[in-house]
Amino acid sequence: MKSTYDALKEQAFQANMEIPRRGLAIYTFGNVSAFDAERAVFAIKPSGVAYETLTAADMVVLDIDGNIVEGHLRPSSDTKTHAALYRAFPGIGGIVHTHSTYASAWAQAGMPIPIYGTTHADHLAEDVPCTALMTADAVERDYEAETGTQIIDCFRTRDPLQTPMVLVAGHGPFAWGKTAEKAVYHAVVLEELAKIASITRTLNPGASRLPEHLVRKHFERKHGKSAYYGQ
Repeated sequence: MKSTYDALKEQAFQANMEIPRRGLAIYTFGNVSAFDAERAVFAIKPSGVAYETLTAADMVVLDIDGNIVEGHLRPSSDTKTHAALYRAFPGIGGIVHTHSTYASAWAQAGMPIPIYGTTHADHLAEDVPCTALMTADAVERDYEAETGTQIIDCFRTRDPLQTPMVLVAGHGPFAWGKTAEKAVYHAVVLEELAKIASITRTLNPGASRLPEHLVRKHFERKHGKSAYYGQ
């Protein structure tokens, strides 16, 4: 039976299938959601379903408060985190959480990813931020909702549209974008930046941050008012 949410569920499904395709997680780890701002609903991967058997019909649709609107399966365990970010970050249309190796390693170390080179600066003009470690009290309140609070607190003085990725300390990476497809793109970029930074630090533990004039040049040529990269 056709649903008014079929297009949204298909978008979420296709984005979720990029997780194993891009090597961002193993087994059933990871999830992507796609947001419809006009209807204030999002579609997300169901919890614990293997990617090999996943279908668009399996996607669960919820309202912005996390109430199920449509779906026969339990939604991702990270659903409350996604809902919190959609409420807090206007303009984003997709969120992805993965357990990609290098980004998760930086998160487990509780360290931001330094902006060592122009590959990083092509995508954001600062280090990839890392949240504070969640307190025991926060875990007891509502772990997934508090994960959203961790991220939101980390962005009190940041623009989430300019820095579309974060490391949750001790946990792993989250990324977002104007669409679910773009969110996955940012998750792939985040993993690559984490990998390059890890190798850089191994080769030279004292490597310096890229000078600010090079950071601004590379970021602005792709994202600034006078951007000239691409067609």
